[in-house]
Amino acid sequence: MKKNKGGSVMQHEITDARPLLDENGNLREAGYCKKLLPVYRREDIKAGAMRIKEWDYYLINNGRFAVALTIDDNGYMGLDSISLLHFEEGWEKTKSPMRAFPMGKTGLPESSAEGDVAISGKGYHLSFRHEGAERVLDFHMENFLDGTPIDGRIRLTDEPEESMVICTPFEKPRHFYYNQKINCLRACGTVTAGGRTYVFDPADAFAVLDWGRGVWTYHNTWYWGSASGQVDGVAFGWNIGYGFGDTSAASENMLFYGGKAHKLSQVTFHIPMKDGREDYLAPWRFSSDDGRFEMDFTPVLDRATCTDFKLLKSDQHQVFGRFTGTATLDDGRVIRVEDFPGFAEKVENKW
Repeated sequence: MKKNKGGSVMQHEITDARPLLDENGNLREAGYCKKLLPVYRREDIKAGAMRIKEWDYYLINNGRFAVALTIDDNGYMGLDSISLLHFEEGWEKTKSPMRAFPMGKTGLPESSAEGDVAISGKGYHLSFRHEGAERVLDFHMENFLDGTPIDGRIRLTDEPEESMVICTPFEKPRHFYYNQKINCLRACGTVTAGGRTYVFDPADAFAVLDWGRGVWTYHNTWYWGSASGQVDGVAFGWNIGYGFGDTSAASENMLFYGGKAHKLSQVTFHIPMKDGREDYLAPWRFSSDDGRFEMDFTPVLDRATCTDFKLLKSDQHQVFGRFTGTATLDDGRVIRVEDFPGFAEKVENKW
């Protein structure tokens, strides 16, 4: 693992657009880029359909309440999820219907830049569409909150020029994760549930897209943190994370300011412990080996779920709260934030 003079890990940037996978189904090039350059084609994967995992996940947050939407095809299982979170009142509601053996029939697009996806089941539907330069998210689910349905339409605009894209190999041949995180999308729309209407105003509501495609190993744990907002009227946010695969070529840590991406080295999540276990609702801390990301994090709400079928397991803690600290851009400019809304999570999967 190469290091630069400051001791931080060197980051390999991918600069060419070419097929993501070689003829053996392995990544041609591990590393990061700031646009979706490598070309993903599901037909290039040299693994059984049961092992391929594809998802689109959107989170829309204004610091007071949030909505999370997922369409997920894990081969042997599909998962469609809607979450409504109210930070000021301290509650969240999530419903995640599952589908058996979709095996790619969900039809998730091979690029985040084009292609639409829609899914429906008993009493619900979700759709993610492109309309020109905008994205439109529509969703409905019966009996979601206190016996009432949830309905929403959210329009995402002002997509930044650059984003976080990473190609991560696993130690096992033909296993990889191709991921894009698009931060700082402005959000406009309404959600109704439980007899109330929640309005997302683009003046203070921002979204992130987590676009993931890959073939995963069976047991892994990841750490992910994300925030999107603005500082002095300029869109600002970040993506941080680690925990799985071979990240020697690059980390997924990146700042976003005014539509441009600024690459970070390694960021560490310092989750407080109590009685030998993570104390997720106590204050966290984040630090980086290059000194460019130093944050305190005050949790507000832990969206915790644990599904354990022994062979299949998902233990998730997605903790929402507020960040206070500093982040340094590539040119040395220090951005200071206080009570900046975002989340950080730890997820363990056997899948």
